[in-house]
Amino acid sequence: MEKKNSTVVKLAQTALLAALCFVSFTFLQIKIPMPGGDATSLHIGNAFCVLGALLLGGWYGGLAGAIGMTIADIMDPVYIVGAPKTFILKLCIGLIVGLVAHRYAKINESTDKKYVFKWSVIASIAGLAFNVIADPIVGYFYKQYILGQPQEMAEVLAKWSAATTFVNAVVSVILVGVLYNVLRPALLKSGLIDAPEATKVTTA
Repeated sequence: MEKKNSTVVKLAQTALLAALCFVSFTFLQIKIPMPGGDATSLHIGNAFCVLGALLLGGWYGGLAGAIGMTIADIMDPVYIVGAPKTFILKLCIGLIVGLVAHRYAKINESTDKKYVFKWSVIASIAGLAFNVIADPIVGYFYKQYILGQPQEMAEVLAKWSAATTFVNAVVSVILVGVLYNVLRPALLKSGLIDAPEATKVTTA
């Protein structure tokens, strides 16, 4: 019964973070129009995808980003054709962040604030660095070979996408580094995320 309740809580948290991804991308973006009716944008949607992976683990965080950002694409006539690409890339961001933070560094097992801060930032950089590289490359081939966009237009969009994705990544790493390490103690205290074993022992 406890495991079932835990899953329900995780799903509710995933839905909340998906909503934050959707809202931050839809209402807080700066859209940059491109030739052919396309666009790229400056936004902080990826920050909540990374935050989700740090708080909930790679799968749940990745799904939050993938679902939230994909729905945002579907609701936008400019980005709707890129929704499948968005789902895959955001899921990958979450999985990479989760792999580094939880599988390798095991930050949920540590009570050392400096250690947690360091590895939460490293994990954020790893996931968003992947996106900086993958987004323009995948976008280029997706636009040209799936959507049939002329090569010149696909190249221009890829170059602009690389620039905006890099800016988004830098801003998101800073934002996540602050948000996660501020929220983590409060969420641990409230029991909304699992406490490290050392904490559980000392508070028993």
